[in-house]
Amino acid sequence: MMSESPRATPVHAGMTQFSVSGDQLLIGGLSIGQLAARVGQTPFYAYDRQLLKARVAELRAALPASIKLHYAMKANPMPAVVSCMAGLVDGIDVASAGELKIALDAGADPHEISFAGPGKRTAELRQAVASGVLINLESFREVGELAAISLELALPARIAVRVNPDFELKGSGMKMGGGPKQFGVDAEQVPSLLDEIGKSGLQFEGFHLFAGSQNLKAESICEAQQKSYELALRLSQHAPSPVRFLNLGGGFGIPYFPGEQRLDLALIGENLESLATRAATEMPAAELVIELGRYFVGEAGIYVSRVVDRKNSRGHTYLVVDGGLHQHLSASGNFGQVIRKNYPVAIGNRMGQTEAEVVSIVGPLCTPLDLLADKMLLPVSQTGDLVVIFQSGAYGASASPQGFLGHPQLVEVLV
Repeated sequence: MMSESPRATPVHAGMTQFSVSGDQLLIGGLSIGQLAARVGQTPFYAYDRQLLKARVAELRAALPASIKLHYAMKANPMPAVVSCMAGLVDGIDVASAGELKIALDAGADPHEISFAGPGKRTAELRQAVASGVLINLESFREVGELAAISLELALPARIAVRVNPDFELKGSGMKMGGGPKQFGVDAEQVPSLLDEIGKSGLQFEGFHLFAGSQNLKAESICEAQQKSYELALRLSQHAPSPVRFLNLGGGFGIPYFPGEQRLDLALIGENLESLATRAATEMPAAELVIELGRYFVGEAGIYVSRVVDRKNSRGHTYLVVDGGLHQHLSASGNFGQVIRKNYPVAIGNRMGQTEAEVVSIVGPLCTPLDLLADKMLLPVSQTGDLVVIFQSGAYGASASPQGFLGHPQLVEVLV
């Protein structure tokens, strides 16, 4: 008696941000097949502008109106994406002079651009001062350099102090504060730094605190925001002028793997409402800012590659595609994952198919690390089919070693 063919697990079921028509995944209103033809090649990243707009609108509705939203463009610095986001959010956070140029070219207001990073070069500091953006100080060295640059350009440098807090964001994917860190100035050293700032004549505006990233626990984020606010309030007593800018960081996560639940925005909104009410009395000149990258763009993007070969090795089937870790390092598990897990994956042109098989999806590189999906139950696929990796809008193309082994460059599109 013949056994029934396995049925494909709807791994795309949780990716409800995208629609399906027949067998075709839709992005930006286009079928995956039409989009691939329009792009003209695989692999490629595609980002849906309507999903970007919807995410910002969702946050606006959940958070107090007084809270400013900044886009941390390191998550996705594609110029078209940054241009789109610049028209939706209140400010842009950059981490290099290269990102600063993109943000300015996108039309972002220089007064609402902040520049962070632990190793800013003198030339970058000069560009930032000349551009009139807010510079997040991360060391004592930067005070002296910025004072000299301000004198040279006859422009007072606008600065905020990035504080390395004495606590961590519990449950975060990457801890950016607490303990010894290369980021910011240790909280206990900040009073001394503020004294130097006051003597230097720099234009002090406030504080920047960023405890961690990729957190799905609203309670942990709320706790970090409360502690950040309290720390900033204490440090403000040493500031040379009233606090006008308080960046409470971000850390909002998105679900990547089975069992992960979406972030509860309602709880975060209530917490920020409470902090905004306190700030109106305790730091009345301060604008409160939330800095988000992945949360804005991560779920709006997909990575698409094409099956170029099917191989069976000792009973296991491999789908070999034309893209790999050199273009999507995080999906391969080589971008900070402690234990490798599969991103949500689908065969974009076989969304309605139920006949399935267990396969591994690998790229064209000569390394066993080039693994995009390991032993996943997916629709039976053939050469030419389109493999889609969801949750690919953040830390994709720009966070991957695209020059590795000399394969062709990929394309990014906003639709």
